[in-house]
Amino acid sequence: MNIFRSLEYPNFRLHTIGQSISLLGTWMQRVAISWLVYQLTDSVFLLGLVTFISLLPSLVLSPFIGSFVDKHKKYKLVLITQVLLMIQAGVLTLVVYLNYETVIILAILGFIQGVINAYDVVGRQALLVSLVDNKKDLPNAIALNSSVFNAARMVGPAIGGVLLSKYGEATCFFLNFVSYFAVITTLLLMNVKEKPIPNLGGDNWDGFVEGFKYLKRSPHIASLIILMTMSSLFVIPYTSLLPAIAKDLFNGNEATFSWFESAAGLGAMIGAINMARLKSGDNLRYRVLFASLLMGIALLLLAFSHYLLSALFFTICVSFAMMMQNSSINTYIQTHAVPAYRARTMSYYVMAFQGVFPVGSLLIGGIAEMIGLKHTLYVMGTIGVLISISYYTYLRLHIHRKLFKF
Repeated sequence: MNIFRSLEYPNFRLHTIGQSISLLGTWMQRVAISWLVYQLTDSVFLLGLVTFISLLPSLVLSPFIGSFVDKHKKYKLVLITQVLLMIQAGVLTLVVYLNYETVIILAILGFIQGVINAYDVVGRQALLVSLVDNKKDLPNAIALNSSVFNAARMVGPAIGGVLLSKYGEATCFFLNFVSYFAVITTLLLMNVKEKPIPNLGGDNWDGFVEGFKYLKRSPHIASLIILMTMSSLFVIPYTSLLPAIAKDLFNGNEATFSWFESAAGLGAMIGAINMARLKSGDNLRYRVLFASLLMGIALLLLAFSHYLLSALFFTICVSFAMMMQNSSINTYIQTHAVPAYRARTMSYYVMAFQGVFPVGSLLIGGIAEMIGLKHTLYVMGTIGVLISISYYTYLRLHIHRKLFKF
């Protein structure tokens, strides 16, 4: 089976090219921001707080944005958000270049980026189905889209770590600004034909309510969003602790931090490639169950690690499992949600993933300040295992013999 088959569609190919370049810049910026905030504050809690502020819009706005996206052209929305994100990156570069950076200014710019991203992510997820002509290739496109994201996560931090140590944060921010030209250019070269969606009427609040009612009628989708919510609250925020893990547990520097980020990207990349090999009829909920359990166990082993190489290996394992879990949930929703409610359903997924994550980062950061980094990782790993056991119990109670037949 050709794992690159969705690249045969011109629009998706252009999307992939633009995203590949832009995401390199995005990950360089993320590494630089995390390191800069931790250097300015030397506080895990404040590091989590800045992450919380930057992703808060995804929690508050995503359910309402789904209704907005369902009523508008996704392509035009994504083009506008990319231009706005480029402007935000330019302002951030200028602020740091002029040495005006403070935690407050970085938090404000992060919040602005978060508002734009809230629209961009929901719009892009809903647009993806219009970039692939044959719906059978949509799971492959979703997996390859994740592969691009995580390849950038693997390479971007490595490049960012070198640039950060040699040239400073401003260089990383400037390269991110430049990278947006690539994604905007490829968007302009696309010829997207979006299928008309029935106008369900009502305002954004009505759309929020209707989306919730749809989830109540779709327990299989709702259960996955609940699992995603719990994972984003207690397990996935391990990523916000990576600067502290590198610096405090292994006495590292910028380069050490970039190794952890690259290890996380490598694990997620392997998981995405594995998802690209997905065959029609494969049980996605079984993959979610396996991935959730593996993520919890790998976090426990990461907490127990005494050597840098073993810690990097278990970081790879955690990110592999996280990618398997998140991508399987994403694919299930994209392929099972009714088209008229797809954007609304995806908005709940985005809220559960990106929206709850900052709350989790803030919570985990506070716990780490109180009980220490290692103990916090043990707690997160234990909760990860309990989440997988709870989902297994749900499957046994509500699906039972149909588990491997659906």
